[in-house]
Amino acid sequence: MRKEEYYTRENIAAEAARMAGELPLNPRAAAFAPQRSALLVVDMQDYFLRPDSHAFLPSAPAIIPTILALAAAYNKTGRPVIFTRHANCADDAGQMADWWRELLTADHPLAAIASALAAPGDAVLEKSQYDAFFRTDLEARLRQGGTRQLVITGVTTHLCCESTARSAFMRGFAVFMAIDGTATLNRELHVASLRALAHGFAIPLLSADLLTMLARPS
Repeated sequence: MRKEEYYTRENIAAEAARMAGELPLNPRAAAFAPQRSALLVVDMQDYFLRPDSHAFLPSAPAIIPTILALAAAYNKTGRPVIFTRHANCADDAGQMADWWRELLTADHPLAAIASALAAPGDAVLEKSQYDAFFRTDLEARLRQGGTRQLVITGVTTHLCCESTARSAFMRGFAVFMAIDGTATLNRELHVASLRALAHGFAIPLLSADLLTMLARPS
């Protein structure tokens, strides 16, 4: 699959704004309610962020400032921020073992969440499949905190982020995708995933709009 650096730290704001103009709008979609939402940061691990990894996503480093800004805003409001960390073993890999050339195991040297994002005390959810709800306690964590909406960031847009967005929708959560807070192999896949989600599962938003709404008094 072709990889490209469609996001850089210099062009991401302008490029994401262009993408937003390419996406359908659903007039019946839920309005963003920050005080009922949580931020999910999907699989921002060295495995996908380090250039020396065969799984490196060239655009992924550019979304780190977006995620940091959103996480800071959520921390300020006291709403949940949850990081996921993908890891497999032979017993839980399922089709992951057949589909990919290697398993990202828990003890893999690149399995850690990127140091630019990891902080002591961060909530980290271990997952073994694309869908962060699959065989995890994510739904219970969200329900316990009164969360009804989920903002999804991280990688990859068309695999783990999209699978999780669809699963959240099926569980009754209103889902928002950060256009400039998610990344994948190339622009085509990124936009295609957001376009499909926007049709019936999630609302794509720019981080600037999310941050503006998070800053408003509750």
